[in-house]
Formats: sequence, C-alpha cells, structure tokens
Amino acid sequence: MSVVSAVDERLPLPRLTALGLQHVLVMYAGAVAVPLIVGRALKLPPDQVALLINADLFAGGIATLIQAWGLPGVGIRLPVMMGVTFASVGPMIAIGAAPDLGLLTIYGSVIVAGLFGLLIAPFVSRLLPLFPPVVTGTIITVIGISLMRVGVNWAGGGIGNPSFGDPLYLGVAAFVLFVILALAKYGSGFLAAVSVLIGIVVGCVVATALGQMHFDKVASAPWFGLILPFQFGVPKFDVASALTMCLVMVVVMIESTGMFLAVGEMTGTPVDEAKLTRGLRADGLGTLIGGIFNTFPYTSFSQNVGLVGITGVKSRWVAVVGGLIMLVLGLVPKLAALVEAVPQFVLGGAGLCMFGMVAATGIRILSGVDFKARKNDLLIVALSIGFGMIPLVAPKFFDRMPNAMHPLLESGILLASISAVALNAWFNGVRGAADPLAAAAQAAKAVDHA
Repeated sequence: MSVVSAVDERLPLPRLTALGLQHVLVMYAGAVAVPLIVGRALKLPPDQVALLINADLFAGGIATLIQAWGLPGVGIRLPVMMGVTFASVGPMIAIGAAPDLGLLTIYGSVIVAGLFGLLIAPFVSRLLPLFPPVVTGTIITVIGISLMRVGVNWAGGGIGNPSFGDPLYLGVAAFVLFVILALAKYGSGFLAAVSVLIGIVVGCVVATALGQMHFDKVASAPWFGLILPFQFGVPKFDVASALTMCLVMVVVMIESTGMFLAVGEMTGTPVDEAKLTRGLRADGLGTLIGGIFNTFPYTSFSQNVGLVGITGVKSRWVAVVGGLIMLVLGLVPKLAALVEAVPQFVLGGAGLCMFGMVAATGIRILSGVDFKARKNDLLIVALSIGFGMIPLVAPKFFDRMPNAMHPLLESGILLASISAVALNAWFNGVRGAADPLAAAAQAAKAVDHA
C-alpha cells in the first residue's frame, strides 16, 4: 500500500471545511483591500466597488484551486492561498487615473502581465540555484518581519481608523492571542489545528457584545451576484501600461519564490525547479484570469504561510477547500459581507502569532548555516535584512526616485531578495544547491547531531 504524503492527505470534510474557513478569514482583509483601495481611488460608484470585491474573491478562488489542486503543468500543489498583490496598487491607480487610459486599460495590462508570467515562469525558476540556505533563510525572515506590520496595524484597528490604537481594540486583540496560545498549550489534535479560527470566532463574539461588530451590510447585501468576464467592457491595451504591469509581475514572481520555499520548508516538501515553475505559472494564469474577470494580478498570499506553521496541517486540500469557499463568497455577497464584518482588531491577535511564525521559519533555516566556516554569510544576512526594512521603517525613502522604479523599490521582500542573491554571488560565487531546501535540511541535521 502506497504511503500518502502529508501534503496530499485528504482529511475528513468537516475538518477540511473548518481549516479552509480559517485560511479564508486570515487572508480576507488583505484580499479585499486592493479592490477597495483601487475602486475608491478611481472614484467608482459603490455598486462597482462591490463588484470589484466579489470578482476578486471569485477569481481568487479559481486561482487558489489552480495553485493547490493543480492543472497539468500548472500549480505547485502545496497549501497555498492566492490573493491580489499589493505591489500592483500604485501602478494600477496611476494607469486608471490617467485621462486617456482608465479601468479598462488596467484590465488590458493585467491580461498582458498574466501572459508574460506564463511565458517567463520556466526562466525565473532556473534562478533557484541562486537561493542557498543563507539566501532563503534571510528572505523568509524578511517576509515574516514585513508581515508583522500588517498584524500590528490590524491589532490597532486598521490603517485609516480614526480610533486607531484604542485600548478596547488592543484588549480584544490581546484576548484573541491569549485564546490561541491557551489552545496551543492545552488543546490537542483538531482543536489545536483550528486554534486561530476559534480565537477569531471568540473575538467576534466579544466584539459584538461590545458593540464593535455590526451586521448592517450583511442585511442589505444580496444573496446572489453573478460574476461574468469583461463586465466593465472590452479591455484596452497600452504599451507603457502593459510594460509596467509586466514589471510588477516580475516582482510578484520573485516574492512568490520566497513564499513557496517557506511553505516547502514548513511542509517538509522539497521545492525543485519543476515544482517552482508550476507554481509561478499558476501566478501568471491567476493574473490572466484576474484580468478577464474584472480584477487584478494574483500572487501566493504570504498571510497564510504562517498559519501552516501554527496549525501543523500540511494538506493542500485545506487550501483547495479555502478556494471553494472564496468562490462561494464571490457569488454570495451576503456571506462575503458577513466575513467582511469581522473587525480588523480581532484579526490582529491572530496576525501577530502567524506572521511571527514565518520569521521563525527563516531563522530556523539560517540556524543550519555554518557561519563560522563562511564569516561573510553574516554580512549577507545583516545587509539584506537592512535593505528589506527600508520600505517598512522609512516609507518615503524612495519618493524622489522615478515612478517607474517604485514597484521595485517599495517591496522590502524584493530588496532583500536582490541584496541576498547579489551578496551571496559576490562572496560565495554564483553557486548553490539545486534544491536549497534539501541543503537547509541537511545542514539542520548536522547541527542537531553535533
């Protein structure tokens, strides 16, 4: 009898549903933020902004199914959730606000970027040997540290909240964190696996009792909303706009490489060149689907990587069910409104825990690096983390640089990736294991046996 790997294990449906819902709740606020920001920046009417959100959830569900379930030659088949990338927000607003371009040009550019992503995926995956453990560990650490800003802002009530930092928000976030920690210590099995979901549900009950969670939008939202291709009209194509979005696609794919390596490390699944190519193709295909279904470029959502580490559940079928839930939310606005009603400060307690797990995974990989044998590796880690922190601690640092460079310079993950790869090549040569995760695992075993 063949042994089923943890990644391919099919759990009972009730358990899968709870775990999939947990993933959706964790990513929801980030998933709907981009259509909200872009829709409001372009001054679209409320009904069109609502359509952007529903289309985002619907297309994100399809992209997640492609990534986690997989198609021939497409999809990394790991527990990965897909959502709209924040790297695209600035360029899309600039394109949409231009008098001779607009929303339809955004969609044309997204379609071109998706096709571009499909074409270059095999070439990007060939860069995998440039990601030995010192590079991989550094990038994953920066991903986790960068995400902590999201968790902290959630705990404070969300960016733009006039009552940001209210002690009530902080108290509820701390209570949610306490519930998760208590379940992690005293719970076992399924109870521990859904600790984040239970923490969020308990936080919602407390927020409702305190009058901080409202259901007006749930009552007014329709039960069904059909998502059709090109509902805003036929896409328009502009060379400069398309090239800009292709640049965004390169950023997305480099960031996704870090996400895939992190998930591979957490699930004990080696990410080789072929698997990475399939994952990056899914990013490209998801982006192409986004342009067709009235939404934006898709990427592997980093918010969910930490959840895999906390729950210890490695099955990709959890993400498949999460994708199906997103599809349903996109077609049933009333349910989407219910999920949207969850206050961000409730998610904050969970976010601090999950995003810290991503950083801890990076540190665990770095623990397998022999810093005594290669002293310059410490310099690689130090400088790369420093570059990765620039957009985080000084958001206006690159404001005077050309607009075309902003998608590159505003991503701390990309800056850290470029720095780590370049410095490693400088000090250690253009070399690396064909399977960085296997090398990291070997190094970690050596440390354990020492």
